[in-house]
Amino acid sequence: MWSYDKRLIHPVKVKKPDPMSASIIITQLGGPHGELGAATRYLQQRYSMPYGELIGILTDVGTEELAHIEMISAIIYQLTRNLSEEEINKNQTLLEEKKKKRENAQKAMSI
Repeated sequence: MWSYDKRLIHPVKVKKPDPMSASIIITQLGGPHGELGAATRYLQQRYSMPYGELIGILTDVGTEELAHIEMISAIIYQLTRNLSEEEINKNQTLLEEKKKKRENAQKAMSI
């Protein structure tokens, strides 16, 4: 049984919104190397672990990965808090432009 304390062990204090940073940090939540995937893997692997003394460690590590999700979510919230629709659209346009430049550079390198 776990006891949940409604505060982050490492408080997140972002001083000003930064949607570009948020768009980078959000990648740490999902995807094959994200915190959600890591937590799921650890918590599922405990069921196939043949050594009983290691099951608790996998549970603890999986739970710690869930705490990382909470911290990353707090960072993303603070980086995007109070943004106007105009600021969000401007950031989206900048991201799309950077993606096109990156794709063009990759194409040029593969020629």
